[in-house]
Amino acid sequence: GILTREDVQAIFVDTPGIHIPRTMLGDYMVRVAKEAIPDADVVLFVVDITVPPTLEDREIACLFASLSDIPVILVMNKADEVSSQEAGAQRAAYEVLYAFDSAMLVSALTGYNRDALLELVIDRLPLGPRYYPEDQLTDQQERFIASELIREQALRHLEQEVPHALAVVVQDFKERPNGILYISANLYTEKESQKGIVIGRGGAMLKRIGSEARLALEEFFERKVYVDLWVKVRKDWRRNERYLRELGYRVPKET
Repeated sequence: GILTREDVQAIFVDTPGIHIPRTMLGDYMVRVAKEAIPDADVVLFVVDITVPPTLEDREIACLFASLSDIPVILVMNKADEVSSQEAGAQRAAYEVLYAFDSAMLVSALTGYNRDALLELVIDRLPLGPRYYPEDQLTDQQERFIASELIREQALRHLEQEVPHALAVVVQDFKERPNGILYISANLYTEKESQKGIVIGRGGAMLKRIGSEARLALEEFFERKVYVDLWVKVRKDWRRNERYLRELGYRVPKET
């Protein structure tokens, strides 16, 4: 995402979470995240303050050792769920892992300290040119944005039932003569049982996902949108190099 104000232009890169991968897709996501870190001017290490540091948190902190000149800010989310005493204890546990430039408690749910965190980031950005027009909000292609907005609604309504086994690929993206933006997308699952969950009884779940996605797409593209969703099965696609490539993931070829 791109934030442009009179005094600053900041480009935010949201990387995949670094975790212990169990699939080829997991390997790809971890590699992308690790490659993005050294190119940043500021790194935000976002953690769940309600729980102590995990094994993944410790491994991520080890990556920061190579970032000698890049400030790393510890962002402790879910501040609304803990007492000040609990937050202090958890913060101390995280600060043992790395010498962070600074740390801040936030709540994504309530917006607590959101503006303060933004100013903290801006204060640490180097001087440089503006790379994008002031009205541009992202450098991503429209098809990718559409697929992400659809996937967001699918995951929101499916919750943990089909957590990471869902891929969304936009097949058609065009403006019709009547001015309506037509978007057709395939939702890929790994199993027939997952396909049934996504569709729902009598198609109710898929209709709900499509309706909410349409509202999100209309808000973003500022025009009427028609959404056409289809659910298909690609068995174990997260473990299949060919499938991953077909779905748009730039995985390295196996040697």
